[in-house]
Formats: sequence, structure tokens, C-alpha cells
Amino acid sequence: MQTRITDISQLDLSKKYTYEDYLNWWFEERVELIKGFIYKMSPAPSNKHQVISSNLHRDISYFLKKKKCKVYHAPFDVRLQSKKDNKENTTIVQPDICVICNPEIIDEKGCNGPPDTIIEILSPSSSKHDVKTKFALYQESGVKEYWIIDTIYKIVDVFVLQNGKYNLVKKYVEDEKIPVNTLESLVIDLEEIFDY
Repeated sequence: MQTRITDISQLDLSKKYTYEDYLNWWFEERVELIKGFIYKMSPAPSNKHQVISSNLHRDISYFLKKKKCKVYHAPFDVRLQSKKDNKENTTIVQPDICVICNPEIIDEKGCNGPPDTIIEILSPSSSKHDVKTKFALYQESGVKEYWIIDTIYKIVDVFVLQNGKYNLVKKYVEDEKIPVNTLESLVIDLEEIFDY
């Protein structure tokens, strides 16, 4: 049995870790594990970030009432594996919002496999990570739909996976409505989402 790690300073941030290691971390800082490497998460999200996340979760949750698919919000562990790599799980992320329609990948520790949809709300300290690192990770892992929300300019980039690559469906602006590609007949009104 591994020793519990109670302070992030006990870890070597240049070392690669696994999900088993991650389960023994009992410190307050929130981290993600990307292909074995630790990424510290940004401090508490801004007010705008929280309002957008709450509004999206509310609308999606209401739509999914009594349906098979479920919506989750951070902190919620999502364990991902590259389609090219069947080795030990070394990637654990905490998306702002994710929708999962396969109940078999849900367990008491979170989700073990790619959600159908992931939504990330940009923060100044995490924008590069969400736009570059997580974009590539979600694409490689087979997440069908990925939204990136810019809270400053009130823009939502919607990407859909086609033949293993993300295609930009459209850049939506604050007065438009977005059809959710993975949830037939759900349309998100951005005026209501950006109501802060």
C-alpha cells in the first residue's frame, strides 16, 4: 500500500505518475494528470466562470431529467486513455462540465472513458491549457463534442469529432443559440448562459 501524500511539495513535478498514485494524494490543491504529468489547476474560478457553469449545468440537467445521459460539473474526475495507447491510466482531468451517455463508464470515483461532450470555460491562467493541451487530449481520447467558452468576449467555439479530428462547427456569439450535437433537440440560448 502506498503512503498518502498530504502536501504537493512531497511530489516531484518532473516525474510521471499514474491513476493509482493520484488516488493517494490528499492535499488541498486541485491538480490534473495529463499523460502522467501533474498540472496544477488555477485558483478558485471567477464569478463569471461560476455563473456560466451554473447556468449551463442547470439547462443541460433540466433537459436530461429522466434520460439516460447525465451531466456532471467540476470537481469530477474523468480518466482518459489515448486510443493509441492501452497502457496504465495516466490521465485524469476535471472538466468544467461533461455529459456522459454511457452509464457503463461511470463509477463511484467518476468517469472511466471519454464523455460524449466536454465544456471548458476559459480562465486567464488556464486558457492555453484548455485551448491547446486539452483540445489535443480530448480529440485523441474520442470525446465527440468539445466546447471552449471565452468569458471575456462571450464567444463559444464548438468542435465536433469527425474521422478522429475536431472540426470547428461554428464560433457562436452571446445572442445566438447553440444546438448540442450529442443531445438531439437540446438548444442552449447563450443570452441566458451569459446572464451575469
